[in-house]
Amino acid sequence: MEDLYEVLGVSRDASQADIKKAFRKLAREYHPDSHPGDKEIEEKFKKINAAYSVLNDPEKRARYDQFGTADGNANPFGGMGGMNVDLGDLFGDLFSQAFGGGGFSFRGSRRANPNAPRQGDDIQQAIKITLLEASTGITRNIDIMRLEKCQHCNGTGAKPGTKLETCSRCKGTGQVKQTQQTLFGNFMSINTCPECHGKGKIIREKCDECQGRGMVRKKHTLEVKIPAGIQQGMELIYQRLGEEGINGGPPGDLKIIIDVEKHPDFDRDGSDLHTNLILTYPQAVLGTSVNVKILDGTKAEIEIPSGTYHGQVFKVKGKGMPKLNSLNVKGDMYVHVYVEIPKQLTEKQRELIKALANEMKTPVNSETGFFDRVKNFFS
Repeated sequence: MEDLYEVLGVSRDASQADIKKAFRKLAREYHPDSHPGDKEIEEKFKKINAAYSVLNDPEKRARYDQFGTADGNANPFGGMGGMNVDLGDLFGDLFSQAFGGGGFSFRGSRRANPNAPRQGDDIQQAIKITLLEASTGITRNIDIMRLEKCQHCNGTGAKPGTKLETCSRCKGTGQVKQTQQTLFGNFMSINTCPECHGKGKIIREKCDECQGRGMVRKKHTLEVKIPAGIQQGMELIYQRLGEEGINGGPPGDLKIIIDVEKHPDFDRDGSDLHTNLILTYPQAVLGTSVNVKILDGTKAEIEIPSGTYHGQVFKVKGKGMPKLNSLNVKGDMYVHVYVEIPKQLTEKQRELIKALANEMKTPVNSETGFFDRVKNFFS
């Protein structure tokens, strides 16, 4: 059995954020839509989804870490035919035998009924949007590949016009009993029938459409409405739009994971935005009025007072991101000032700066550079 951590490529002490990040990367890489007709990719994608469904759930992950399975059915007697044993029954029987009891037997734990209804798997798919789209909201059509009942055979897996036969090995129960002699006595287990795989029925002629599986994977186009104010990593859950259930069980859910692209000019912090403003030295010293760009492409005028320093921050109220489910409430935009120091000056600019330095009684370097001064020292 493959280790779920290895499937996602993370360590056993990985954080939930690391697990989610690894899943998104793999889901984009191995999504069947990007590899149509590739069965290996499809199986790999299923394993990735299955691993994430366990490791992303703290309770399931804890059970998996402790028992090796998500349902917590540990197997402390792995060397005894892979069967589960009730320790109370075992030692009770040993005690009885030690004090004069006759022969004895004990049973392995009964496995879950393979024909019981089970909910279908969830489908998880990432959608990449821009920061502006996250601000305004957007409607996007996406394609999903969904496992559903084969309409050609109505989910039986058998070729239309043929019938399913009752399994001769399990007599249609889907389970078989096995007795094994061990050091402690006769051990009886009830396991899934290997002939019909728990179905109780045998397919002699398979359906041409689903190859006997009773399920087919089909593409569906879905309109997804992404609300304004949505943030990176949030999920939109569409109930009962995941994989179809097994044995009449309910479908799983469709989970849309939002991936917001980085913006070249704005950084987001919740509902607030941060941007940079470059000022010249005279603008910072004397003050000015400047226009700063807003996310939607418009501009806002802000007053820069005289004496503004490098790193100073100005707040433009209400020009940030809308808060989720509150379109009329927006965060703020914070403008971070960077004072630009020119690297090259004309002769006139240099003289003016020197005159300012002399007026302010501020010592500055002379015309001679550092290496020239060193050269003159040794000459």
